[in-house]
Amino acid sequence: MSKYPVKNREIMQGSIAVAETIGALEPGVIGVYPITPQTHIVEHLARLVANGAINSRYINADSEFSAASILYGAASAGVRSYSASSSQGLLLMTEVIFNMAGTRLPGVFSAVNRSLSPPINIQVDHQDTMTLRDSGLIQIYVENIQEAVDTHVQIYRIAEDREVLLPAMVCMDGWIISHAYEPVTLWQEDAVKEFAGSYDPPFKVDPRKPLTYGALTDDDKITEFKYMVDSALCRTENKIVQAAELFREEFGNFHGDVVEKYYTDDAKIIIVAMGSVVGTIKEAVDRMRAGGKKVGLLKIRSFRPFPAAAVRELLSGAEMAIVVDRSFSASAGGILGSEIKANLYHQNGPVLFNYIAGIGGRELYPHSIMEIVQESETAFSKDCVPDGAVFFNLNEELL
Repeated sequence: MSKYPVKNREIMQGSIAVAETIGALEPGVIGVYPITPQTHIVEHLARLVANGAINSRYINADSEFSAASILYGAASAGVRSYSASSSQGLLLMTEVIFNMAGTRLPGVFSAVNRSLSPPINIQVDHQDTMTLRDSGLIQIYVENIQEAVDTHVQIYRIAEDREVLLPAMVCMDGWIISHAYEPVTLWQEDAVKEFAGSYDPPFKVDPRKPLTYGALTDDDKITEFKYMVDSALCRTENKIVQAAELFREEFGNFHGDVVEKYYTDDAKIIIVAMGSVVGTIKEAVDRMRAGGKKVGLLKIRSFRPFPAAAVRELLSGAEMAIVVDRSFSASAGGILGSEIKANLYHQNGPVLFNYIAGIGGRELYPHSIMEIVQESETAFSKDCVPDGAVFFNLNEELL
């Protein structure tokens, strides 16, 4: 039960709901360049600014690199900033995002997940945001439109915390979340602004007190700077937990903190996944449990920082862990699967299966998840667990 009055609850498109939420937070600077499927977010924000509904400086950039650079400049001047992008656009922002993390500047990005080219594909997978995983960027993956709205309310509080001060990205699956329509609760402007707080950095660009961001650093100091970014990202995990719990107290909604567990307490088989496919997996879990199979789901919300301790604890009692990845590192397997494997190496944990599925928007149905579980059980019973990741549902005629 929310202690705040609800602004409205209606059936709304995901991109518009996110844009309305960002509008309520009213960042000082919005730097944008359109790319499918995130364009509806920045289009709607442009309308809000043009109509005088929000008092933000809206800047049309000449590329995604420039849009991210606008955020860099705004954050360095002590101004809250926002942008959105997808796919190749996110890759064009890569250099700037590394710079923002390295100089501890907390801009916020909405990443509307889309496959990377070539071949050109505008459908969803997680390859774009996963490519940025080593930058120092906070990454939270959401399951549905309501979680996207609520996470955008929480993200500024997390990123702008003085013990964090890192750029942050809310990752929402293209089309499935950005273009779908669902019943959504939007929150009052004064409520979300109060929750987010204000951006009050310890340092900012000021002609009266000159300073430099990103100065030349020699080998006697560079490791320490990288260590400070790593330490800040590690501290972020606790901030995510605190923000999620406070949001539950203030607004009544809770989507998990760094993880969400679904029937994991007695599960012998636990499926691990992120993003919109989690809803499909929950349906599959319900069907399998109705048939007597002890299956559960571990949803990863925070990929960076990676919730290693929570993963180890929640998977420790299972016999099998099945990781469903919507991205992969060529020749090294699924990216989420590799993270899970690395964090289970030192304990007698479950046997791990890693499936790469849903690439480029290839549909995953509840029966697809049930098939993956059946394949894994068969391999487990025959003690023939594959060494690496398995590409699920390949079209052999194309190979």
